[in-house]
Amino acid sequence: MTKSWKAVAVSLLVVGLLAASAGPMRGVSESERPRDRSKYQVWLTKQVRHKLVMLPYYSVFDNLEFEIEGEKVILMGQVVRPSLKSDAEASVKKIEGVRGVINRMEVLPLSPNDDRIRRAVFRAIYSEPALERYGLPAVPSIHIIVKNGHVTLEGVTANETDKNIANIRANGVPGVFSVTNHLRVEKGA
Repeated sequence: MTKSWKAVAVSLLVVGLLAASAGPMRGVSESERPRDRSKYQVWLTKQVRHKLVMLPYYSVFDNLEFEIEGEKVILMGQVVRPSLKSDAEASVKKIEGVRGVINRMEVLPLSPNDDRIRRAVFRAIYSEPALERYGLPAVPSIHIIVKNGHVTLEGVTANETDKNIANIRANGVPGVFSVTNHLRVEKGA
C-alpha cells in the first residue's frame, strides 16, 4: 500500500511541476515577455485587451478602446460608470512592461432619458432575429453608446446587412436624435 501512495505522490509532484513550468496563472514574468519589439507589441496588445474585457462592470453600454505607443498605453472610449474608467487604468497599469497609462476615457453624463434610450435600443437591436446571435456572448459585439439622446453603435458585425439592420433598428427608437454607425464588418465575411 505504501508503494501506491508513493506513486500517487510522485504523480502529483510531476503534475505540479508541469503546471508550474507552464507559467503562473496571473501576471507574466519578465522571461515570458517577448524580447523582439514587434512580438512585444502584439503580446502587449493582447494583454491590454484581455485586462479590459475582464473588467467586472464592462457592458454593452461601454466602449473601451486603446492605443499602444512603445511602453505607454492610451485608453479611450466612453463609459457609463466613473469607476470603470479608474478600474481600467488600474488594471492596465499592472501589466508587466507598461511604463505609463494615459486615460482619455469619457464618462457619459448621468441622464434618465439616456438610460431609457440605452434599454430601448438594446431591445430593438437584440430582439431582431437577424441580430440575436450578437447578444449571446457575455459582452455583446454591438455596443450602444448614448450621449444626450445621440446614439453611436460601436463594435463588429459579420456582414454589411447586419450592420445596416442594427442602424435601422436604432433609428426606429423613439427619442433618439441621431445614430452614428461605427460598426465594422469582420474581415473575410
